[in-house]
Amino acid sequence: MNRPAVAMVCLGLLLTACGDGDPETSEAAPSTGPAVEFVSRPDLVAPDLEVDQRGPARSPDGSLLFLGPKSEGAPLTGVLIVDDAGDPVWIHPTESRAYDVRVQELDGEPVLTWWRGESPTVGLGAGEFVLVDESYSEIGTVTTGAPLEPGQADIHEGRLTDRGTMLLAAYVKQEHDLTSVGGSEDGWVWDGVVQEVDVDTGEVLLHWSALEHVPLEETRSELPEDGGTEEEPFDWFHVNSVAEDADGSLLVSARNTWAVYDVDRATGEVAWTLGGEASDFALGDGVEFAWQHDAERQPDGTLTLFDNQSEPDVGPTSRGLRLALDEQAMTAAVVTEYLPPDPDRLAGSQGSFQQLPDGTVLIGWGSRPFYSEFADDGTLLTDVALGSGDNYRAYRDRWTGRPETDPDAVLADGRVHVSWNGATEVAAWRVVTGEDEESAVAGDPVPRTGFETAVPLDGDPAYVAVEALDADGGVLGSTVLGD
Repeated sequence: MNRPAVAMVCLGLLLTACGDGDPETSEAAPSTGPAVEFVSRPDLVAPDLEVDQRGPARSPDGSLLFLGPKSEGAPLTGVLIVDDAGDPVWIHPTESRAYDVRVQELDGEPVLTWWRGESPTVGLGAGEFVLVDESYSEIGTVTTGAPLEPGQADIHEGRLTDRGTMLLAAYVKQEHDLTSVGGSEDGWVWDGVVQEVDVDTGEVLLHWSALEHVPLEETRSELPEDGGTEEEPFDWFHVNSVAEDADGSLLVSARNTWAVYDVDRATGEVAWTLGGEASDFALGDGVEFAWQHDAERQPDGTLTLFDNQSEPDVGPTSRGLRLALDEQAMTAAVVTEYLPPDPDRLAGSQGSFQQLPDGTVLIGWGSRPFYSEFADDGTLLTDVALGSGDNYRAYRDRWTGRPETDPDAVLADGRVHVSWNGATEVAAWRVVTGEDEESAVAGDPVPRTGFETAVPLDGDPAYVAVEALDADGGVLGSTVLGD
């Protein structure tokens, strides 16, 4: 594969000045909390996750949780993989905040993807999506293409398709008449754009503009007194998820119209609108959602989303929501609500809904630092506090990490502290000691205990090595202390 990285650029007239702002975290404040440190990797710090088990624990299936913790003062800004106990598996600090961290598939192989870039203003970004393989080596990046500038991919969506393409969102500064929403004739808006880009070639296969297909009057956002200018465009639409529907059309979620749009791929026309000021569906009791994120069609035909209900507040709490759509009668009804354990967990930004193959549901609470798992009927099973820092989306998936680095080991207090950042197949550690390598003898295996395991060391041997073992006792990797 030849997927050259695209250099990050400031986008001049298209975006305001590049900076390290706080996209999609309008209610964020400096956040500090407990952190976990490691003897073997003093350069790494992870948030101390608190797992609140409310129902039956998951049956072990080898799956992991994928997060992108951030916020000023948080222990970690970057990519974080954890297990069911909340223990880190891979800690990857990043210079910019990481969004939409998840496992996807490209050319039949698993890849880990996330957004990196810069934030010109609150709620949007300009950057690219990174793709790494199971060794955590970067194999390519994907970003926007003509008629947009490269490097304009937004934080909200980087969804790979089975055709070797990626669905992206972007925000484009556009001059537009705002008199219909109380602004001036020569006002400015952020247009919500969707592109489908070929991963190998960078060719743009689809380009869709909200401004060309959705009336400005559908916005539920109020035009600020000083908004609607070239310096501060009006964010009237705010595309925050793009997914393929069962028939190949696109489901586009717009936070600031409170609506989900079914978009014809060939013509760009909106086939139907769910929610908002111009809903084509009659909304049943409890259906109305507000400031929502992550709308997707599920295999059973239901439509799911994360209903923020906040910023500004509309309802008492954010929630996961599953809806039944009757596209003949054009009605929408609530199938299941997924409610948090506390009655007022309002997330003013971000959030996600993931339907898992075993029927459980994973909800990421966005700007509220939690993720939760539910039974299919909405029963809360697990609630996990991130400690500090918010998180755009939360995902669960299987992942086999085989880092190209060797394990890390440090001798301290009569023990060997050992870890292997990103390695997912380590079941146990074994210390090998002796006067030299030729005479060294292997000790008994010690089960892996979280990110770092401390193995007792007898005496003061001249030669000390540590071996990482898989579940069958095979050696995955080794490190000689002192090398």
